[in-house]
Amino acid sequence: MLVAFSLAPSTSGEDGSVSDAVAEVVALVRASGLPHRTDAMFTTIEGSWAECTELVGLCIDVLTARAPRVSLVLKADVRPGRTGELTAKLDRLEEAVERLDRG
Repeated sequence: MLVAFSLAPSTSGEDGSVSDAVAEVVALVRASGLPHRTDAMFTTIEGSWAECTELVGLCIDVLTARAPRVSLVLKADVRPGRTGELTAKLDRLEEAVERLDRG
């Protein structure tokens, strides 16, 4: 399964930035061993439901240690028996775009 999530603490640095807090979360994701990708809006992880929700919970714990309130947006793509979808979905998309370009 793929789980895309975005977390934001309710408080930030003096300049309004949350990058230091988010960096702690990204470091935790990287240390988890799960396949992952972070972009400007979401971090996507791949694993079982238990692995993904445990990691998201740990990320929430990191932020609640810094802020009294945390916002979570979570989206999951549940496809039992599939692995490698973090990159495979993008590969299939690129192939489809190339087919269109060749027209």
